[in-house]
Amino acid sequence: MKETPLSNCERRFVLRALQERKRLDGRQCYDYRNVRISFGPEHGCCVVELGKTRVLGQVSCELVPPKPNRATEGILFCNLELSPMAAPGFEPGRQTELLVKSNRLIERCLRNSKCIDTESLCVVAGEKVWQIRLDLHLLNHDGNIIDAASIAGIVALCHFRRPDVSVQGKEVTVYSPEERDPVPLSIHHMPICVSFAFFQQGTYLLVDPNEREERVMDGLLVIAMNKHREICTIQSSGGIMLLKDQVLRCSKITAVKVAEITELIQKALENDQKVRKEGGKFGFAESIPNKKITAFKMDSAAVDTNNVEEQAEEIITKADPPSEIFAKPILHTPGTAQIGEGIENAWGDLEESEKEEAAEEEGESSAAAFECQKIEDTSMMSEAKDEPIVLSDSEEEEVVILEPQEVPKKTRPQTTLKQESTSKKTFNKKRRKKRTSR
Repeated sequence: MKETPLSNCERRFVLRALQERKRLDGRQCYDYRNVRISFGPEHGCCVVELGKTRVLGQVSCELVPPKPNRATEGILFCNLELSPMAAPGFEPGRQTELLVKSNRLIERCLRNSKCIDTESLCVVAGEKVWQIRLDLHLLNHDGNIIDAASIAGIVALCHFRRPDVSVQGKEVTVYSPEERDPVPLSIHHMPICVSFAFFQQGTYLLVDPNEREERVMDGLLVIAMNKHREICTIQSSGGIMLLKDQVLRCSKITAVKVAEITELIQKALENDQKVRKEGGKFGFAESIPNKKITAFKMDSAAVDTNNVEEQAEEIITKADPPSEIFAKPILHTPGTAQIGEGIENAWGDLEESEKEEAAEEEGESSAAAFECQKIEDTSMMSEAKDEPIVLSDSEEEEVVILEPQEVPKKTRPQTTLKQESTSKKTFNKKRRKKRTSR
């Protein structure tokens, strides 16, 4: 994936801000971004944050045969990797110009400056020496990769411990950390790179440029120096012509910045060593600030569980007695209820129209209940007294039995017992005649 180019508006904005002695992140021209160092659980692993630029440094070692021309010296190998995780413009497995230049500059800063005593890495002259491998991985790219990588490299080398060895004749014995304490590397000095960005052919100068400022700059000057003000390496890129005064001014600024960074590195190493000796917690997880959301950690608080029952009884006795409890609710008006005294009813009394409607509903319900009771009584009386009436209008022997319908007392005709008996006798006579005629 190609790198997204910077628009002309952004370019003009950055240059215009530099003319007014202003930077995008609010720093002054000679201000350095905050440097933060955190160590991993093992020796030789660290992460250096320069602003938002993050670099991981990891050191490893192995026994290898020495170089033919240097039979009594160990080997220091440095490797810087730019992965797409840091920026989408970086492609894996591709040697870009930036990667080649950065690797060469790191090698000159650490290896050619003789910051490590390579002769102390010799085990058997001409046969076995220690090869120290320094791997630097760019985790996030926000400008000034070289400075962050140089700090991460020297910190990882100072923090690393190699296994202890013993030689008996031609036999070499490598001891584990449990058998013997690992041995730190012999480091003479700490070279640190400081980058300077020039704009408009050297008219303006900035220290520690970020990613957007690197896209707009005309040239870059990198000076590697230790706290003794010894220049280890110097490199200029961009094709700009620098005056002697400009280089001297940059070297003076580098001396101040290197002294501050070296002091920070020494304090970080001392703190980590102190925590490891005391048996405290260390590693990347412990270095995350608790204020961030990403820190899923909570400080433990001591809780005293002694005499819990006695404390609970004291709290109960000191508390106010409970208020009176009302078993039944108090009904003020229809539709409202409350338990206890409470406050006054905010709904108020019912209006006259509502009272009339409520009275009518109560009257209708009572009348309907009374009528239902009457009907039930009459139906029970009719079932007890009346019998089914048999009617047959056809000549055939079809008999239809009709049960008497329930009729209210007002509309139902009142018949006497004599009329009912006479009607039954006449009906039976007619039926007999029909049978005899057949």
